[in-house]
Amino acid sequence: MSATPPSRPEPEPVPPAVQETVRKLVDVSPVLIELGQRFAAAGFEAHLVGGSVRDALLAAAAGGPGVPGDLDVTTDARPEQVLEVLRGRARSTWNTGIAFGTVGADLGGMRVEITTFRADRYDRTSRNPEVAWGNSLTDDLARRDFTVNAMAVSLGPDRAVTDPFGGLGDLLAKRLRTPGPAVESFADDPLRMLRAVRFVAQIGLAPDEEVLAAMSSLAGELARITPERVQAELSKTLLQDAPRAALELFTSTGLADVVLPELSALRMEIDEHHQHKDVYAHSLTVLDQAIALEQADPEAGSPDLVLRLAALLHDIGKPATRRHEPRGRVSFHHHEVVGAKLVRKRLTALRYPKDVIEAVARLTFLHLRFHGYGDGQWTDSAVRRYVTDAGDLLPRLHKLVRSDSTTRNKRRAAALSATYDSLEQRIAELAAQEDLARVRPDLDGNAIMELLGLGPGPEVGAAWRFLKDLRLERGPLERDEAEAALRAWWAARQG
Repeated sequence: MSATPPSRPEPEPVPPAVQETVRKLVDVSPVLIELGQRFAAAGFEAHLVGGSVRDALLAAAAGGPGVPGDLDVTTDARPEQVLEVLRGRARSTWNTGIAFGTVGADLGGMRVEITTFRADRYDRTSRNPEVAWGNSLTDDLARRDFTVNAMAVSLGPDRAVTDPFGGLGDLLAKRLRTPGPAVESFADDPLRMLRAVRFVAQIGLAPDEEVLAAMSSLAGELARITPERVQAELSKTLLQDAPRAALELFTSTGLADVVLPELSALRMEIDEHHQHKDVYAHSLTVLDQAIALEQADPEAGSPDLVLRLAALLHDIGKPATRRHEPRGRVSFHHHEVVGAKLVRKRLTALRYPKDVIEAVARLTFLHLRFHGYGDGQWTDSAVRRYVTDAGDLLPRLHKLVRSDSTTRNKRRAAALSATYDSLEQRIAELAAQEDLARVRPDLDGNAIMELLGLGPGPEVGAAWRFLKDLRLERGPLERDEAEAALRAWWAARQG
């Protein structure tokens, strides 16, 4: 890859005002000042680089603090020389990335990663580079993923800004480009395509035509990236404040076909009578609305990966269950059951943690339960079962169900909201009377064994489940009522 592709115009010089802004950003950081002095005294270059510079410029433009908490520095010093420069100054160092030229250090509570100039080549059968030390800053910047990450500011006395590929102009224009040809960059490391998706959500950048074309033509190359790395990028995208545009790019370029084909499958043709919604667009709207509810809830953790995955994937069982009914109607019977199975399979393949997988699958399975509530005619038993089945996911289920209403009919939307209000009120009323958060039988295992004359075994478990179901059906019972019901059940079972 050449440093500056000949078909591209030379970048505009960095304006003096911007250079002064960047200098000030470095000068307010005692850690960076000292780091620059140490490397200079040892005869080496050191430059703040990559996302650190990008984020500092964005923060400065927004009037916020200039230097982010974690810093990336590049240098012509070799890793062992970096360790020598840091000797006696770093609170701690770590060498997990030293094979790739990176030394990590804790400097006064600030995490800094210092990487030797590199000029790597890729074998293009994996994303693992053949590590080679570089000889210049420009060569090092040329191997980075995007121009907005290929800017550097010297930690030496001159604080010189280096922007050989026009990253500043791209940042100001909200444009996403690669330092060299996009097809070469993505062929080297296909994960960069998912990073492009993330930057759409994270910074609001728009890929240029070359980047879009390369993403579409090389989407299949993502198959050689490990699921763990793919999952990490997908999650980072979902956890941004407004991921919809990024997900639309993810789908339109074919990346979703490789990573999350169930999402692409939601783009089903709408029937000629338009009797059902565009499920893909509906799912993105549900995600938008779930994020809004999450962010408006001061008691909820935000961002909430489980809720966002559930909002995006809650209808993925629809393509497999779609049936054309008489008079042009379309049905999706039991799509919540099929969807829960698909969620488990896909999220497992992407190596999500088990607790995340089970939570998203359960929310998918439960998201239609509310629609059996009708006009608020559920029994107390049904309300108890709703709460018990949701368990600690109930606050998320509330948000998911409310977000699932995307009708443009204002009267219908208001009616659905009011009905769910009434369900939440019923839950609150019952919770004030009994412990809905932990519904348990009125007799424990020891009482069951004593009453029925049993030792430990499966029959005790069956009796416990009978009493649990009875508790859900009738609410808390007096002890004599519970004992009488258990004796009657046991007698019928024995007879």
